[in-house]
Amino acid sequence: MAITAPALQTAQFGVIGLGMMGENLALNVENHGYRVALWNHKPEKVDRFLDTHGTEGQWVGSRTLEEFVRALASPRLMLLMVPAGKAVDEMLEKLMPLLSPEDVVIDGGNSLFADTQRREAALRALGIQFIGMGVSGGAEGARFGPSLMPGGPRPAYDLVRPILEAIAAKTDSGPCVTYVGPDGAGHFVKMVHNGIEYGNMQLIAESYDLLRKGTGLSATELSDVFAEWNRGPLASYLIEIASLVLKARDPETGQPLVDLILDHAEQKGTGRWTAQAALELGVPIPTIAAAVDARVLSSMKAERVEASRQLARPGRGASTENRKALSDSVQAALSAATICSYAQGMNLLRAASTEYAWHVDRREIARIWKGGCIIRARLLDTIVHAFERAPDLPNLLLDPDIRPRVLEAERGCRSAVEAATELGIPIPATSASLAYFDGYRSAVLPQNLTQAQRDFFGAHTYQRIDHPEAGPVHADWRRLIDDTGRPSQET
Repeated sequence: MAITAPALQTAQFGVIGLGMMGENLALNVENHGYRVALWNHKPEKVDRFLDTHGTEGQWVGSRTLEEFVRALASPRLMLLMVPAGKAVDEMLEKLMPLLSPEDVVIDGGNSLFADTQRREAALRALGIQFIGMGVSGGAEGARFGPSLMPGGPRPAYDLVRPILEAIAAKTDSGPCVTYVGPDGAGHFVKMVHNGIEYGNMQLIAESYDLLRKGTGLSATELSDVFAEWNRGPLASYLIEIASLVLKARDPETGQPLVDLILDHAEQKGTGRWTAQAALELGVPIPTIAAAVDARVLSSMKAERVEASRQLARPGRGASTENRKALSDSVQAALSAATICSYAQGMNLLRAASTEYAWHVDRREIARIWKGGCIIRARLLDTIVHAFERAPDLPNLLLDPDIRPRVLEAERGCRSAVEAATELGIPIPATSASLAYFDGYRSAVLPQNLTQAQRDFFGAHTYQRIDHPEAGPVHADWRRLIDDTGRPSQET
């Protein structure tokens, strides 16, 4: 179907960018009764879209941005689905001269939240309302119900709210969309979502690896293990698809397809951004950081192959004995570590909300992650209830429902880490989760020695536990030690 010049103000919503996500979101919007204007920098993509879907719904195809803008009713509501980064800025530069005050532009890509803050301020100065919106759920979620995380001016959200609530995934808690907060809050929440996703996927991969190498279970047998776990407290979208992936067979060889896939996990940057933001805000997220590091290490395939020749793996090989015991330990470790992954992400949201005055409601974030998104899981019901009881809860590990689950899983988690250490199987995210748990519940940590060393070589001062009222103090460490190394009287 060839594109024709649209009549003026005929569409209620516009989509710019007809990649897989943009196309499916456009179909989702139209499916809920809205007429949709379309534009793509390659007009032939609009032609193909209309050839496929033009007879099914209400579409306005546009060859130019001018036609696209004229096709939208005022105030214009439009969604950008273009690659994050430079492409967003270039698109906004082209759009700005064509828009009017109160028009709403939504960036639905995985933009860095700081870029969204900058863009929102620039457009606000022109009277244009800009929303940075995280979208999770992949292509299927975009088509049939994603989790949506919009941030920006509240009046702009109120304008697009009926459309977003219509297209979002639905659970027993309502549509999986909420107003996250001003300027970059929406993209920050999506970034943290992806950080938790990194952590959870790495924890699942480590569980698979420990059972595969530790017990010799086949991919098909491991598929059954994950399927069983998905019927219990660990139930989640990622556990479900792990089971399905492990079951799939390569039609060419008849082997499990997963066994033929190169062990190099790629990344698009959101996990790294999460780790960087956590460092800047002073929030420990060791599970997520370990997952990012694991992907980087996986990219060093040639080096790892050579190292495997030169550095013999310690310990014993796979054993069919005590399969059940190791499987139970790994299940416990995955349960405890997954809770730590969510806890770290929620703590990062809390710190960012305070730093940027976003007033992010973590209960609402957990609620909209219950459906549509990649990290949807049964655990999120418990997390919602945790923040209902205590909106300012400092850490999920302290919730009265979550705390006993972690304590119950602790012994199994330690057994799994011990087994992996003995076998020489790397489980960095699981080990980091256990260390995070142990560190968080330690009333006394060894950083007294760290601080003393900092004061010794850099005069960075320290605080005395017996004289807290004195504030930061500095010691002349060399004068405190006599020639024999025995401490002398402090001055």
